[in-house]
Amino acid sequence: MTEAANLARTVTGKVVSNKMDKTITVQIVRKVKHPVYGKYMIKSTKLHAHDADNQCREGDLVTVAESRPLSKTKTWTLVNIEERAIEI
Repeated sequence: MTEAANLARTVTGKVVSNKMDKTITVQIVRKVKHPVYGKYMIKSTKLHAHDADNQCREGDLVTVAESRPLSKTKTWTLVNIEERAIEI
């Protein structure tokens, strides 16, 4: 069990939506170098992650890990909240 947990890929991103029950949408942003021109471009990916306690808010910086498929689109699980969003 611990070996499988260590092999799971983890990524860090920002919560862009928490409107679903026990699910958050996390945006992963990365810089990729263009193969011809060499300019760095910003690419982003949105993932659905399982948030069992509904503890995340929009704007939080979170770490998610790969898991077994929990639904049609949800294959990631919340590991921890790195930084809380500033509440206005």
